[in-house]
Amino acid sequence: MKFTAAQIAGILNGTVDGDEGIEVSKLAKIEEGSKGSLTFLANPKYTHYIYSTQASITIVNDDFVASQDLSTTLIRVENAYKAFSQLLEYYNQVKMNKTGIESPVYISETAKYGENLYLGAFSYIGENVKIGDNVKIYPNVYIGDNVKVGNNTVLFTGAKLYSETVVGESCVINSGVVIGADGFGFTPNEKGEYKKVPQTGNVILEDHVDVGPGTTIDRATLGSTLIKKGVKLDNQIQIAHNVTIGENTVIAAQTGIAGSTKIGKNCIIGGQVGIAGHITIGDNVKIQAQSGIGRNVKDNETLQGSPAFGYGDFNKSYVYFKNLPKIMERFNIVEKKVDNE
Repeated sequence: MKFTAAQIAGILNGTVDGDEGIEVSKLAKIEEGSKGSLTFLANPKYTHYIYSTQASITIVNDDFVASQDLSTTLIRVENAYKAFSQLLEYYNQVKMNKTGIESPVYISETAKYGENLYLGAFSYIGENVKIGDNVKIYPNVYIGDNVKVGNNTVLFTGAKLYSETVVGESCVINSGVVIGADGFGFTPNEKGEYKKVPQTGNVILEDHVDVGPGTTIDRATLGSTLIKKGVKLDNQIQIAHNVTIGENTVIAAQTGIAGSTKIGKNCIIGGQVGIAGHITIGDNVKIQAQSGIGRNVKDNETLQGSPAFGYGDFNKSYVYFKNLPKIMERFNIVEKKVDNE
């Protein structure tokens, strides 16, 4: 895909300072720019690179004034950083603007899909599946029976949606994600053997949910595991059966959430956090990385530690903890003095 400076300036409402016809086909950091690439300059710390960059086109702020000769064509815009972000979004849309059904695929006769579907090779669409408009389904995706996928959703290579799963509009399901597998439900008998408890519920993702690669979301035992609107999940997260995650909560990688826990809206949860089952976490809660949560958490709390407690108290306690050898040495001296009196 190639774009001229004039075309890019038109997209960004910018002006060209240099060769309007010069073409680019890739993006690069300003210090790594090469012929045929497009870059940008927004941070003054990187200004010196603009005089040595080999990038064919550089996006700069309107007020940029060169102090040396330039070999790169400039596109002047009001805000270079925002303009480059806008261009990245546009580029991504163009790159992903695939339509049509590749071969081979399997589509059940009872499945229904909307306009502008892209269905990659070796994908499977089960019985009674309903897929909206402008959905992109990349190769090797599995969609089980009775699944619903909303408009403008993207399922990347190797994603798996088990039966009865519901995915809303404008969601992104990345590679290796498994949604709707059985929850971890077993009951012991008198011999200490574990018998599987049937998991008959489903998973519901509301609109604008992003799920990172390798994340797993288990179906409910009864009812639904519910991921509400705007939730963003990082890579390799485990969400157990009957969990609810509130609107616009973000969770970093390798976090595990046990069954039937309810998490509120607008929470921020760091990486490698462990959250016990059957507890409630309020709204606007912040949990630092590698914390362990085993109790209910009220709205607006900030927690750290394992088991976790108040962030401020944790930092105060840590000061004593790291100085504990010195403190004990002083304590032992005082103790000897008392014993000798």
